[in-house]
Amino acid sequence: MTTAAFVEAAAKAHKLWGGRFAGGGTAPQFDALNNSIGVDIRLWPFDIELSKAWAMALYGAGVLTIGECNDIERGLDAAARRIESGVQPIASDEDVHTFIDRLLHDEVGDVASKLHTGRSRNDQVATATRMWAMTATAELDIAVRQLQQVMIDQAHGLETSLMPSYTHLQRAIPVSAAHWLLAHFWPLERDRARLRAAAKGAAVLPLGSGAAAGCAYPISRTLLQGTLGFDAVTPNSIDAVSDRDFVAELLFGTALIGSHLSRLAEDLILYGSSEFGFVQFGDRFTSGSSMMPQKRNPDALELARGSAARMLGGLTTLLATLKGLPSSYNKDLQDDKRIVFDAVDTLLLVLPAVAGALAECTFRSDRMRAALSSTMMATDLADYLVRRGATFREAHGAVGHLVRTCEERGTEMHSLPFSEFGAAHALFGEDVFDALSAYRSVEHREVEGGTGPSAVRAQLEAAQRALDVATR
Repeated sequence: MTTAAFVEAAAKAHKLWGGRFAGGGTAPQFDALNNSIGVDIRLWPFDIELSKAWAMALYGAGVLTIGECNDIERGLDAAARRIESGVQPIASDEDVHTFIDRLLHDEVGDVASKLHTGRSRNDQVATATRMWAMTATAELDIAVRQLQQVMIDQAHGLETSLMPSYTHLQRAIPVSAAHWLLAHFWPLERDRARLRAAAKGAAVLPLGSGAAAGCAYPISRTLLQGTLGFDAVTPNSIDAVSDRDFVAELLFGTALIGSHLSRLAEDLILYGSSEFGFVQFGDRFTSGSSMMPQKRNPDALELARGSAARMLGGLTTLLATLKGLPSSYNKDLQDDKRIVFDAVDTLLLVLPAVAGALAECTFRSDRMRAALSSTMMATDLADYLVRRGATFREAHGAVGHLVRTCEERGTEMHSLPFSEFGAAHALFGEDVFDALSAYRSVEHREVEGGTGPSAVRAQLEAAQRALDVATR
C-alpha cells in the first residue's frame, strides 16, 4: 500500500478513539510502530468470548436490552465465523479489538457501539491474554508429559545397563543408565508444577477494571468470572490493567523448561559423539552434511539447546520492561505478547522434536559398560574399609594411594596384586576384588533415590504414577 493510500485508509478507518483529534489521521510511520494486529490477532477467540460475556454483563446492569444483547452475541458469533473462514484484518485495524469491533459493526450496525460501554482495551487485553495463558499452559503440560513418557519408556530398557556417572565431566561412580535418564524426568515434573502455578496466577479476572478506575456501571464481576472460567477477580483496578506477573511467571516456566531441555540435549549430543558412543541417533530427527557424507547431525537437539537462550532473553526482556513502569497501563506492555507468544510457540515446536529424537535413540549398553573402569570403584573400596572398621578419612587416604599407584604404573586397580592392597591398609582382605565390581557398586546404593536396581524400579513406578495422576 502506498503512503497516500494508507493515509486515505486511515482517514476512513474504524477506530475506537479519535473525537479529540483534528481528523487528519495518524502518520503511517506511527501506525507501523503502534499497530499490534500482526501480533495480537491470535487473541481473537478470547476477545470474542469475553465480549459476549461483557454484553450479558451490560444487560444485567441495565445498559443493554435483552434484544440488544442477543443482537451483539449473534454479531460476535458471525464475526468469529468470518475470521475462521479466513477474513483478514485491514491496514487500519489497530489491534484485535478494533478488528472485531469493525466486524461486529458490519454484522449488527450501530448497536455494536454500545458494547464498549464501561470497558477499556486495557482491561480487555489483560483479560484476553490471561485466557490465552491458561490455554497455553495446558498445551505445554501435554507436550511436556509426552516427552516424559518417552523418557520412562526408554528407561525401562536401560534398568540393567550400567554407565559412568560424571561430576565435573570426569568419571565418577557407576550408575544405571535408567537412573541417568530419569534425572532428566524430575526437572520436567517440577516444570509442570510451575506451569500449574502459572495457570493459577493467570486465572484472576481483570475485566471490569475499565481503563484504570473500574467500571462505572453495576456489572457483576462475579458473573463474568464464572462465565469466563476464572478463579477470582482482581482486587484493584489500577493493578489489574498493568499486572503482567502472570506473563513473567509463564516466561520463567518456559525459560526453565528450555534450560532443562538444553541440558538433556547436551547430554545426548555428548553421549552420541564418536568419543562416547553411548547413543546412536535415528534418521527422522537428524540431518546430514552437504559436504561430509559420513555425518549425522543431531540438529533437533542442537536447536533445543539453542532455543533456551532465546527464552531466557524473553524473560529478561519482560522483567526489564516492567521494572521501570509507572502504575497502571502503559503502551510498553504491548510487547509482552510478542515475547510470551514466541516462548510458547518455540516450546511447542521443541518439545515434540526432543521427544521424537529421544524415542528413536538407540542406547549402546556395550559402549557404556566399556567406559566403566575399576578405578571408578575407588569410593566403593573406601566403603569396604569403613565396613571393616576404618574411618572414612583413613580409608579415603589409603584408596587414594592405590589410585596414584595405578596412575604411575598405567594400570587399572583390579590389575594390582593383593600385596599392594595389603600395604595400603591392613583391613583389606582377599575379597577386596569383589568390591571392584560395577554391579556390586550399584547394588550397594538401594537408598531411596539411589541407583540400586530396586531403587530405580521404584523410581520408575513413581514417575509413571506422576504421569497417570495428571492424565486422570
